[in-house]
Amino acid sequence: MAWSSVLKELLLLGNIMLSFILPSSTTAVRFTNETDRLALLEFKERIAEDPLGALSSWNYSTHFCQWRGITCSRRHQRVIALNLESQSLAGIVSPHIGNLSFLRIITLQNNSFHGKIPPEIGRLFHLRSLTLSNNSFEGEITTNLTYCKSLRLLNLVDNKLVGKIPNELSTLSMLLGLGLSSNNLTGNIPPSLGNLSSLAEISIGYNNLEGSIPDDLGRITGLEFIVVSSNNLVGTIPPSLYNLSNISTFSVYDNRLHGEIPGDIGLILANLQWLSVGNNLFTGTIPVSLTNASRLEYIDFSSNEFTGPVPDNLGMLPNLYRIQLSENKLGTTDGNDMNFISSLTNSTRLKLIVTDVNHLRGSLPNSMANLSTQLTTLYLADNLIYGSIPSGIGNLFNMEDLNMEFNDFTGKIPKEIGKLHRLQRLYLNDNRISGQIPSSIGNLTLLSVLEIRDNSLDGPIPHTLGNCQQLSSVGLSHNNLNGSIPKEILYLSTISDYLYLSHNALTGPLPSEVGNLKNLVKLDISKNKLSGNIPDTLGNCLLLENLYIQDNLFEGMIPQSLSLMRGLQDLDFSHNKLSGEIPEFLGTLPFLTYLNLSFNELQGEVPKHGIFRNASAVSVAGNQKLCGGIAELRLPTCIITASSKRKSHSLLLKVITPVVFMVLVLILLLSFIFRRYLRRPRRNEQSPAPPFPQHLTVSYAELFKATNGFSEANLIGVGSYGSVYKGILDENDETLIAVKVLNLDQRGAGKSFISECEALKNIRHRNLVKILSTCSSIDFHGNEFKALIFEFMPNGSLEKWLHPEADGQQVLKKLSFMERLNIAIDIASALEYLHHHSHATIVHSDLKPGNVLLDEKLTAHLSDFGLAYVLSEFSSSSASNGTNSVAMKGSIGYIAPEYAIGGKVSTHGDIYSYGILLLEMFTGKRPTDEMFKDGLNLHCFAKKMACPERVMEIMDPHLQMKEDTRGRTLEWLVSVVKIGVACSMDSPRDRLEIRDVVTKLHSIRKVYEGVGTHEDITILAPR
Repeated sequence: MAWSSVLKELLLLGNIMLSFILPSSTTAVRFTNETDRLALLEFKERIAEDPLGALSSWNYSTHFCQWRGITCSRRHQRVIALNLESQSLAGIVSPHIGNLSFLRIITLQNNSFHGKIPPEIGRLFHLRSLTLSNNSFEGEITTNLTYCKSLRLLNLVDNKLVGKIPNELSTLSMLLGLGLSSNNLTGNIPPSLGNLSSLAEISIGYNNLEGSIPDDLGRITGLEFIVVSSNNLVGTIPPSLYNLSNISTFSVYDNRLHGEIPGDIGLILANLQWLSVGNNLFTGTIPVSLTNASRLEYIDFSSNEFTGPVPDNLGMLPNLYRIQLSENKLGTTDGNDMNFISSLTNSTRLKLIVTDVNHLRGSLPNSMANLSTQLTTLYLADNLIYGSIPSGIGNLFNMEDLNMEFNDFTGKIPKEIGKLHRLQRLYLNDNRISGQIPSSIGNLTLLSVLEIRDNSLDGPIPHTLGNCQQLSSVGLSHNNLNGSIPKEILYLSTISDYLYLSHNALTGPLPSEVGNLKNLVKLDISKNKLSGNIPDTLGNCLLLENLYIQDNLFEGMIPQSLSLMRGLQDLDFSHNKLSGEIPEFLGTLPFLTYLNLSFNELQGEVPKHGIFRNASAVSVAGNQKLCGGIAELRLPTCIITASSKRKSHSLLLKVITPVVFMVLVLILLLSFIFRRYLRRPRRNEQSPAPPFPQHLTVSYAELFKATNGFSEANLIGVGSYGSVYKGILDENDETLIAVKVLNLDQRGAGKSFISECEALKNIRHRNLVKILSTCSSIDFHGNEFKALIFEFMPNGSLEKWLHPEADGQQVLKKLSFMERLNIAIDIASALEYLHHHSHATIVHSDLKPGNVLLDEKLTAHLSDFGLAYVLSEFSSSSASNGTNSVAMKGSIGYIAPEYAIGGKVSTHGDIYSYGILLLEMFTGKRPTDEMFKDGLNLHCFAKKMACPERVMEIMDPHLQMKEDTRGRTLEWLVSVVKIGVACSMDSPRDRLEIRDVVTKLHSIRKVYEGVGTHEDITILAPR
């Protein structure tokens, strides 16, 4: 019995020892899995910022295959994909990533990773896709990547990489896509890239590459996409590239290439869709064979040395929507250079024709009336075009930009031009157009720029111009216009850039209504026959920088009210009949650099301060009764008589005596206040800490200088409580800033300032606008001044991208489906942070397109926290239920319905606003659109159409979609619309949570990019 027991113990011990010596397959899997888990934890350790909690699930409580962003193989449970795109992560990529030996896909784009790309990635022999675009990676491209022999996609676009493109990349024989654009790469394009026989895409634009385009690239027979734009390349385009019959996109824009484009290019590259050779040194003629590339959509030959005619067969390209031929030497001497217009009438998708700055000669054919009604831009400026403007131009009813300046047009402006109801910019200046300005021009209610200077127009300025309530720039000078200045124009406070009426025959006074032009920067009414006094109301034009009223018949004194125009730089009152003394305030204007008061009837002593100290900047000639001033002006010395002394002495007594009396009374009053109140015991109250102790407060003077005196030219937006200006705070740095100036006369503006400071002082997120500093001071007039200084967003607000026509803005391109989806994800991410991840739950309360700003990469940043509620005493869960009901403010159309009946402030209100905003982004319709009445609103409208069969009816017509993915995009669009509908339900309980919104939108993007499945998208059906 004892031996049996001993034997069992020996067998058990042996098994234990064998388990160490010969581990089972399960143990081996467990060991290799442990390697992956430890590598991922090391990856997490190097992440400095994770505001969205993307890595919160990376812990010991769950298996790493369940961690967010991780995909494992089914059999061995090894990590095969790491996808953390657009998670606002910041940090460096750990070298331990090289231990994930089964990794096939790395996707880290749209984050804030920095440092070098770890060379350990070269150990990932199974890696197929490496996407690190839109980060801040720096240093040289590691040659260790060449060990990843299975690599098919290498995308390092938009980082800070430097150095040369490694020759060793030529060993990646399976590479299909090479994206290195928007870095700081130098050197030559390696000819060895020609060894990548499988390559379909080369994108290396926007670097500092030099040398020539290697002829070896012509050996990549399957190449479809080649972009080498915006480098320093020289030489010619290798003939071998013209043999790549599969090429659909060919862009060498903005280099120093020369030579001629082969005449048979259209025959060889028959699959071309995009051809861009602009801004180079190419010569020769534009090949007529382009029409053989029947899929061609985009042609850009601008800024070269091309000669000869514009091919008159381009209309054979049915898909052509954009043609740019500006700044060449195109043209002949036969006077028929505009015949190509007739051909283009067959291109029914045409949206843009740009042929300005050439030598095109001839008249416009009447057939231009038959051009595509989709045409939005027609630039024919600076050519040799003559004849009249065809009346049929009125058929082009979608026209937004019409530029025919610097030609030789004659005849009248056709009244049919009033049919172009979407026109925003009209340039007809520097021609020989005669007759009157048609009153129908008042029908152009979206017009922002009207330029018809330097013609032979006569008659009065039409009063109907007052209907153009978007006008910002008006140029009517150098004509023969007569009559008075219409008051209707002077009511247009939108006129901001300039109002030029000089060199005409205008009569009568300058109407007092000129004071309505409070945003105007430049006013020129010189060389007319205007008379009367200069109106005091002109001083209301506080932003004026240039004021020219010379060569008229004005009389009386220079108004004292002009002292309010502190930003004046140029002032010319010469050749009038002005009288009285030169006002002292002219010497106190801080930016005045040119002052001409010559040939008037001014008298008295010339001041010696300010601009009057610079004789080269001041002219007072022709005023016979002036004296004094600095010696360089060579004026007689002022003589002080005995009677004038007595008068001065008497005046001093009359002025000083009451002033001294008032000062004594004031001193007595202040001493009483000190004794009565200020000596009382004070309560133990602490002064409130400044809202942003980490920032230096900026002075009013610094902001005044940074924004050029809060010039209208620097104005970028106007809101409920103030205006926003762009500026440069540090001239050495030249970094642009945005200055939000509170209008403290507006009720609630002060509270808005406090609310915004309170909301912004402790939050930080890549999708929230970053506040840089504050200003609480006194302006030059002694008024209270408050401002917030933010980082500048060069692409403006989402409002101007979605509805450019409403603001008279020109958008260079329309937003694509993916761009809109990325913006929607950015906004949702910002809300998720405010509601769940900031120091306290914050309700934004005014979510709308105007409060979403876009940076240079179209990344969205939520702004304007003037109505925000900081629910610091609530947890996230309780905050969703809301705080006590208050007088809720916001923007009509975006306010949650429960607020209208006194409901509580809650995060559900932001969700409703987000839902409406999301629907607006993809339908292009505002919630306040005129169509929404009688119970119909944007929510119901979208809800009825949220199916593949009808979604086209509500889709924004400007939403760009790729033709090859159009059907699938419509499915994704339906999913997005359903999210918007689910967020904008009437009942707060029925709305989606913002966390779910972020997850679902990310899933849609994955499917769109081909890295997810339709099963990832589970959208609530509209109720």
